[in-house]
Amino acid sequence: MQNPFESGHVKNYILLYASVVVIMVLFFFASTLFNEIEDVETKIFSTEVKEKKVVVDTEEKPTKNKFKLMDSTY
Repeated sequence: MQNPFESGHVKNYILLYASVVVIMVLFFFASTLFNEIEDVETKIFSTEVKEKKVVVDTEEKPTKNKFKLMDSTY
């Protein structure tokens, strides 16, 4: 096996590493340049209290429950 320091292959490895780093930096800049930031409009909620109309039903309707409730609560 040849020594890479003597044969000059180290220069190729350094160039490969540098080219990968340059490509990563270029992709980072491209992603930040073309990323459009949208303005989010704020929502304003109404603080007015609306009154509900209460309908009084004089007739009580018998209800049949599907489930039987417990006699006492715990």
